[in-house]
Amino acid sequence: MNAEIITIGDEILIGQIVDSNSAFMAKELSEIGISVYQITSIQDDREHILTALKEASQRADIVLITGGLGPTKDDVTKYTFCEYFEDELVLDQEVLDHIEDLFSRLKNTPMSDLNREQAMVPSKAHVLFNEFGTAPGLWMEKEGKVYVAMPGVPHEMKSLMEKKVVPKLQEKFKRPYIYHKTILTKGMGESAIANKLADWEEELPAFLKFAYLPDLGTVRLRLSAKGENEEKLKSAVEQEFEKLYDILGDIIADEQEEDEKIAVQISKLLTSEKKFLSAAESCTGGALAAEFTTHPGASSCFKGGIVSYATQTKKEVLKIPEEIIEKYSVVSAEVAEAMAKNAREMFKTDYALSTTGNAGPTKGDSDAEVGTVYVGLATPEKVFSKKFLFGNQRDQVVKDAVYKAFEMILREITSNNEQ
Repeated sequence: MNAEIITIGDEILIGQIVDSNSAFMAKELSEIGISVYQITSIQDDREHILTALKEASQRADIVLITGGLGPTKDDVTKYTFCEYFEDELVLDQEVLDHIEDLFSRLKNTPMSDLNREQAMVPSKAHVLFNEFGTAPGLWMEKEGKVYVAMPGVPHEMKSLMEKKVVPKLQEKFKRPYIYHKTILTKGMGESAIANKLADWEEELPAFLKFAYLPDLGTVRLRLSAKGENEEKLKSAVEQEFEKLYDILGDIIADEQEEDEKIAVQISKLLTSEKKFLSAAESCTGGALAAEFTTHPGASSCFKGGIVSYATQTKKEVLKIPEEIIEKYSVVSAEVAEAMAKNAREMFKTDYALSTTGNAGPTKGDSDAEVGTVYVGLATPEKVFSKKFLFGNQRDQVVKDAVYKAFEMILREITSNNEQ
């Protein structure tokens, strides 16, 4: 069973926003055994929408659309829906009451005719109530195909997918079982791993799919199985993973839940042990704290961080002795360790990470080569650091530094647990 996702909006096509909606919808569909055949982004334009719907219907059983349901005159999705389904708009009183209630409670502007217009829906549509916004979701069917239109606002779309769309799809369609298993690798690039696994990949059964997922200095390897017999699929995946372990050996760092980021693994471990982390960042500019706190649950183990980007801030806020900076420079093991140690003491945490380096394109306050980064880690027992050379691409230097910092603390926590 195939689905197609269509995202509507000029803002996506000109790069003004990143299309995160498609990734979320695809993941939700995959988890219930529905494969995404294609993802398409188009303009909020009648002809484009009609063409996209027609073409999608030839490839997929389910078509999910986001965007173009807003209150402005350039949002034309539901009008085009009516044309495609040979339908007309009618007033949905429940939706209108909801819109009026939202404006009375939450809005500081008067309700306009354009807002009331959002209560007009195709007469053949099953309306999916949108508790967080004014535009409802629309479920329509034609010639055995399902079409669902949802708002483009991410939190509104996600709520509709989780609470309305996925349950209806599960009820309507018989779906195959899908099983994923993922391992995390370290210390080897994607192409080198692919060379090692070439023969193994050639011999994989047709119902197994293998994927390389590079992420922040590591490569996740995912094996997926799809079919009717759950036990057969799991058994086949486990047998192939035993072969993977034999081939890859020490570069396998861990098995993990599907799409579980390293920051989530650290958060779970710290939370389970009732321990806390803090950070002092220079060259990463807050990226470490941002990546860690992106994931739910971080508040249970992360107390805070300091972005000590300027040398003066390192001296005045982090209290790094001036003589250490003058003797070793701001990009040094000594400064990285002092940053981690002092951050741990300031925030009263069990662990503290630090980063200091030259991300480029210029050297800044140090003569260290561009791409040089020191990552420091303070624990209850010790303070240490590691030096890395990440090249001259600024964005990549920051990403690599964040990942290596996470890798250091994950290794420290897990090694302590093994003792």
